[in-house]
Amino acid sequence: MTMEIDWAELRAAAVEVMQRAYAPYSRFPVGAAALVDDGRVIVGCNVENAGYGVALCAECGVVSQLHASGGGRIVAISCVDATGQPIMPCGRCRQLLWENGGPSCLVEAYPSPLLMDELMPHGFGPADLAVVTSSPAPSVPVRLSSWIGQGTVFIHPELDGGKQVWTGYWDRSSGAEESERAGILEEGPIWPDTEEGVRWGRARTPRVVVVDAEGAMSWAGEGDPPAAFNEGIPA
Repeated sequence: MTMEIDWAELRAAAVEVMQRAYAPYSRFPVGAAALVDDGRVIVGCNVENAGYGVALCAECGVVSQLHASGGGRIVAISCVDATGQPIMPCGRCRQLLWENGGPSCLVEAYPSPLLMDELMPHGFGPADLAVVTSSPAPSVPVRLSSWIGQGTVFIHPELDGGKQVWTGYWDRSSGAEESERAGILEEGPIWPDTEEGVRWGRARTPRVVVVDAEGAMSWAGEGDPPAAFNEGIPA
């Protein structure tokens, strides 16, 4: 359902907070008021500094209040100058609004509001970061796909050039057939820490066990460890 935006109300709130701006250097006070997707209205004003580069725009104050008051997404925003007329956010603030409102966020303008997608086409956001930083789930060889969800993965330390690293193996314990209850399905690569090893294991089975250098076992699988694990026998 599309939210109804009362632009007059937003602008009035922006004008009111503009009068509390701290702008002794530029003498250009700015106020901003935004509608959040839960219906609340948040405001901000510009705050300047003798070190000009660290001045805070009014939109920065809005985004800060957004998160300080419970989060959510900005649906619409009105930014005004000393005369109470709508003005456009600067480039940095458009990035902030893109992050916290997205391409469909509306910015008051004449003769009609503009979408952030119009103010910042091809904007850069979290999805662009995820393309590079999100690690894909470790793949399972096709020949072993029928075993996914079965067996147990053990992650354990090894020495590589005198340095401790981690590796692991996928054991066939808890196989469907008695003849298949023993043996290794797959050996893992070398990892610098246990985190990647656990991810590798969980892509194969919910039963993942980390064995430290002293032989002590800790459960790293999904959910609570099976009862047998407390007896030192992962099931």
